[in-house]
Amino acid sequence: MTSTLNTTILPTVSHAFLADWLTVLHRHCPASQLAGFLDQTGLSETEPPSARVTHDQIVRLYQLVAVETGDEMMGLWSRPIRTGALKHLCTTMRGASSLSAALYRFTTFWNLLLDDHHLALEHGDETLHLRLSPRGALEPQRFGHMLLLKLAHGISSWLVGRELPLSEVSFAFDRPTFAEDYPILFPAPIRFAQENSSIAFDSRLGSLPVSRSEAEMQDFLLRAPRDWIFTSFREHAILLRVREILLLSEHLEGHLESTAQTLNLAPRTLMRRLDAEGTSFQAIKDGLRRDIAIRDLAHGTKSIEAISQDIGFASSANFYRAFKRWTLRTPGEFRRQNKLDPPD
Repeated sequence: MTSTLNTTILPTVSHAFLADWLTVLHRHCPASQLAGFLDQTGLSETEPPSARVTHDQIVRLYQLVAVETGDEMMGLWSRPIRTGALKHLCTTMRGASSLSAALYRFTTFWNLLLDDHHLALEHGDETLHLRLSPRGALEPQRFGHMLLLKLAHGISSWLVGRELPLSEVSFAFDRPTFAEDYPILFPAPIRFAQENSSIAFDSRLGSLPVSRSEAEMQDFLLRAPRDWIFTSFREHAILLRVREILLLSEHLEGHLESTAQTLNLAPRTLMRRLDAEGTSFQAIKDGLRRDIAIRDLAHGTKSIEAISQDIGFASSANFYRAFKRWTLRTPGEFRRQNKLDPPD
């Protein structure tokens, strides 16, 4: 029987994922201004690394900081990226004859602006590689590298009218403790501790035509990064495939054996593959329950009892205990502190 739950539940990321960004914002903004940004997005610097951050909160914080500071890359690079720069970038790229030509324009644009990094587009027999390399011995800024590569992927996908698959994603920094957050953003296997940070497209995608109007560009920029920061693909990561299967089960009551059968895997094989990605079947189920509860508490009017039943808890008391373990707040406290308008 199919669950009535919304099957477009977006995952959350860990608070640790934002740590580099918040460190930069400390240097970039007066303390009072940063406190205001965090208050308006329902975030706190005192959250433990395991606390969860929603898609809406990331989008809201990005938009607030970019507008209020006049730096569209929010202090992540050696010089400010002034308001209007991303509009100029999109205008330049949408005038290209193909996706490959648009990506080349992406590299030339950033190479004019960045003092401390260099972007290159490499054409191989099977892949198009967009590489980000430091000029000199620089410690990689994890959030900055992620955001610039995600921007390249997001604009490219928008230009051709669909999210583009990636062949691989590499980062020049060591595997972080929050590595499981990256498949939520990039639709490809992720590698860490590489020579440089890069994304790779199938070379056949390079000939795709690009066609977007001025009005479409204005809407894309107004919503950024809502439409491109998280990937809609699920097939590239086993944990996301398991999550999708659980979403289709009644009250998230899917079991390891039935999920493994759906994936054409033996249960032990599924357990080993999840363990290799630093997770487990129960952790994925708990994470999905948590993310649905967070969404419904922040956006809906559904009672806490109804939410607990929807996600498969036998009693509200069990849900209260689990939710406090996940977020360090009771459901009622979370709802009061994070009540948001419905997303666009």
